[in-house]
Amino acid sequence: MHAPDDDTWLHEHSRVLGERIRTERRARKITQEQLHLRAGLSRNVLQKIESGRQNPTYFTLLRIARVLDVPLADLVR
Repeated sequence: MHAPDDDTWLHEHSRVLGERIRTERRARKITQEQLHLRAGLSRNVLQKIESGRQNPTYFTLLRIARVLDVPLADLVR
């Protein structure tokens, strides 16, 4: 299967990833402040990830998943 000519699908996946992170964070009653501090991220970076405007690195996703106590696969499925 070959990728589409445009990156629209990538932006949609980023948006969905951000929604999953936000949903998991809220389900655990963790604020953005708590998550960014515990994960070692800037608040600005976390806000961009949750809104789908930033492509997080693998290590960043691992940090977020660890703080949320959720398997990484649940965030990126």
